Amino acid sequence: MNSFDAVVVGAGFAGIHQLYKLRELGLSVKLFEKAPEVGGTWYWNQYPNAASDSPSELYRYSWDKEVLLNYPWPTHVVPQKESQAYLKHMVKRHGLQKHMQFSRELKSASFQDSSWTLRFSTGETVKTTYLIAATGAFNKPNWPKIPGCERFSGEQYHSGIWPEQRDLKGKRVGVIGNGSSGAQILVGLAKQSGAKQIVALQREAAYVSITMTSFGKELEINCPLGYGFKPLTTLTFDVSAEERERVYEAAWNDVMAFSFIYKTFSDVLTSDAANKEVCNFIKRKITQIVKDPAKRARLTPEPDALYAKRPVCCASYYEIFNQDNVDIVNFQMTPLVGITEKGIQTEEKLQELDVLVYATGFETDGSWATIDISGPSQTLKQHWAEGATSYLGVMEAGFPNFFMVVGPQSAVTNMPPLIEGQVNFITGMISKAEALQKENEANRKKSILITATQEAEDGYMAECRSLAEGSIYYRDKSFLFADNHTSRKSSKNGRNVLWYFGGLNKYLDKVQEVIDTDYRGFTFAS
Repeated sequence: MNSFDAVVVGAGFAGIHQLYKLRELGLSVKLFEKAPEVGGTWYWNQYPNAASDSPSELYRYSWDKEVLLNYPWPTHVVPQKESQAYLKHMVKRHGLQKHMQFSRELKSASFQDSSWTLRFSTGETVKTTYLIAATGAFNKPNWPKIPGCERFSGEQYHSGIWPEQRDLKGKRVGVIGNGSSGAQILVGLAKQSGAKQIVALQREAAYVSITMTSFGKELEINCPLGYGFKPLTTLTFDVSAEERERVYEAAWNDVMAFSFIYKTFSDVLTSDAANKEVCNFIKRKITQIVKDPAKRARLTPEPDALYAKRPVCCASYYEIFNQDNVDIVNFQMTPLVGITEKGIQTEEKLQELDVLVYATGFETDGSWATIDISGPSQTLKQHWAEGATSYLGVMEAGFPNFFMVVGPQSAVTNMPPLIEGQVNFITGMISKAEALQKENEANRKKSILITATQEAEDGYMAECRSLAEGSIYYRDKSFLFADNHTSRKSSKNGRNVLWYFGGLNKYLDKVQEVIDTDYRGFTFAS
């Protein structure tokens, strides 16, 4: 059985970065990836028009500044192929390929006698002192439970498992879901696929921002999302209606849907009235763009629908519905009955289809919940019986030397700077443990184990819930909460909050405070 100081699981941004940092410490490290090559999210999500809604400028805040500053990004917003190509470039530049093994999915991890024993899909077993799950929150596809899906005679795909091209020419394609992936797929199919018919199948209409243009090249650390947005101080109704319209128009023509939150007014996420002003502006845009009154009605959110889900941005989204072969079914207006052998049945009619694409996102407690992880006294499933928890999004109480990058309750933010902060944090803890271990070896003591305390985890979770409850997001169905995208329902503590709502700036401040207080909330003990 092979043995390593550390094992990293996942070859996306987080896993590659973590592998590099642990190799810098001089540790023996092996990275395992279930896909046949690097990419993580950007390997599996190869659906038409797939792209990051993080501008390329923000990738520069990762770990190799020299490469990022000089990397020849072909576009401002990075398509899937370019994100994956960049990761391949980084692996080659730093000679990391020899420390990676592919087509190996982690099936179980069991802690015993100061180390983890890992079992992979190949049957291979490995021992390691430190286990770092860099599998991320956008990993495990969320398949909706729609009656009759097993009866459908056509092809069925999920946007999150799309590692190769699919021939949809001349076919009638239904796309279920209208989040970021759903919007991108619809536009991609409308422009590129040659499909005979494309039907958007939506639980409810969404607010979509359509334009991506320029972006500030410096990360604004005080922006909660870590983008180039400076903190706002002006309230919505502190200015005239004409000024509001001007501000909204500028946001519409800016980089992404987040602009409506972080480049307009400071109360969009805390005041219903302020939020509805944004909603009304986008509704006016829908009216201006979509020509067919029936389609326009089905694309327009309900009067009381707030701008309270993850903002969706996709250029040309509303324009494609002006094409004759693109239509929309809104299940609020024509309720869904189920899936039949021939397609989607609503209370109004049968929508005959050849292909169903589920653009329904991910179970946002991630793949960690599907791996059989056993700590010294309980399994991870037992620890998460009422929902996924963590301390600072990187560790579970009672699971020694087991870390996560972008684990549950990580900050809702742009991913590259979050990953950088968490990878450096984890690397710092392991570095400290290794230094203490050398002292132990000199005194013939047992191995050092890093463990988060239950008190620290409980306190952090209480803060996460408090922050979420003060946001408009708390009142809507969203990937930010486990009870919307997993089988888990609300616990005795309310909705299962999966993200830290305080922002990247406050999150990184909390992490630094923990470091400055000698890793408060963690124990380093033999």
